[in-house]
Amino acid sequence: MSRYDATGNEAEYQPGGEPGVLRNRLALTRWQDIEDAETELLDALYQQVLPRLWDKLTFADIQHWHHQWLGNLYHWAGRLRTVNMSKGDFHFAAADQLPRLVSAFERDYLSQLAGLNTQPEDTVIRYLAQSHVEFILIHPFREGNGRISRLLLDVMALQAGFQPLDYQLWEEHKDFYFKAIQAGVGGDCQHVERLVRDVLAQQQN
Repeated sequence: MSRYDATGNEAEYQPGGEPGVLRNRLALTRWQDIEDAETELLDALYQQVLPRLWDKLTFADIQHWHHQWLGNLYHWAGRLRTVNMSKGDFHFAAADQLPRLVSAFERDYLSQLAGLNTQPEDTVIRYLAQSHVEFILIHPFREGNGRISRLLLDVMALQAGFQPLDYQLWEEHKDFYFKAIQAGVGGDCQHVERLVRDVLAQQQN
């Protein structure tokens, strides 16, 4: 299983573990055990978060979600990462820029959540796509950014009057998805908008 490359003290791996298994509180050494634990804990987080209407949301709330999810596994859960991260030759935001970027994300996206259900569908789709791209590019946490970003997207979709998104289409086109995220570096979010629009269209049929 592939993980993002990282450098720094949060890049420590579990002694005696399979390659790439991060140091964890439960001393799990097998990928499958890590996967099972993360999946079970994520299901519990969804059951806590989705039933609530989040008309007001701060980045501290998202950090709390992350800690609720992975706090039993990793000591850094809920904290902004202190390591630089990349996937192949693509680099996510530098760790020392995270406080500034997180503050901007809260101002530009989270603060707009309350009025989302009064906006036209095209405006909502653009908001969902742009906020998702920005979150992934920021990559605020050491692990679990993709899954937390989908939870956040589901919260936003519910606030806008839609259902949580079915991400099967994204899973089937992972290469297109990642290239679409990369295009967002230059402010081009049209490809992620297309992915969001296609999912919503499927769910409305």
